[in-house]
Amino acid sequence: MDIHHRLKELSKFLSDYSTSLMAVGVHSSRIVKTTSRIAESFGFYVDMTIFQKTIIMTLRDKDNTHSYSTVNKIKSMALNFEINSRLSSLSWEAYDEHLSLDELKEKYTEILNKPRLNKWLVLFLVACANASFCRLFTGDWSAMLLVFIATLVGFFVRQQLMERHFNHMFVFVFSAFTASMIACTSLLYHIGNTPEIALGTSVLYLIPGVPLINGVIDIIEGHVLAGTSRLINAALLIICIAIGLSLTLLLFGVETL
Repeated sequence: MDIHHRLKELSKFLSDYSTSLMAVGVHSSRIVKTTSRIAESFGFYVDMTIFQKTIIMTLRDKDNTHSYSTVNKIKSMALNFEINSRLSSLSWEAYDEHLSLDELKEKYTEILNKPRLNKWLVLFLVACANASFCRLFTGDWSAMLLVFIATLVGFFVRQQLMERHFNHMFVFVFSAFTASMIACTSLLYHIGNTPEIALGTSVLYLIPGVPLINGVIDIIEGHVLAGTSRLINAALLIICIAIGLSLTLLLFGVETL
């Protein structure tokens, strides 16, 4: 196999690999390091420019006499820390064991095709986590119960809308509205001693923590463009959450939290 063909095949794989990392919630520096590690295992070097929706990559040999460039869109995938970890481990496996490209593709496909956690289990665990947040913010047991129910319904609505490919900003507005509307019953019917805590924490499961953290890390490590775009996207989602919560307050005539 001549060097041009090798560069082309490896570049296509690395382009898919890096966009998958971006999609599941990896910060930019880690994407560059893991992708470069695989390229070095084949004796090549990679230069990357990471944007919010695309990754531009150039794969070249040591003497910079042969190169191949690709532009690939970021995949539409949910955040997944297991895939994140396994794809990162794959880069070390490629570097330490000098895997062939066919072996890499096989392992990569296996990682991406592994079944996700049962969505009903995820729904229950998210509800438990948000109820715990309520308790952390000094909510009483009745507030925790309401937050648990509100999160169950709100996150279920989010799952259903995402499966039907609704715009993700609309999904955040509607999910926040649904959860906060259920939690608002604690204020309307004077349930428990901390109804404000129940209402305020009912939408915390929607907070885009990973984009916020990754955006800050990207900016600190020099990936200013990618970091800024991530922070802007996270800020828009937070505004959507605020809109959903505000609709509940307006609908029920609640003036203050």
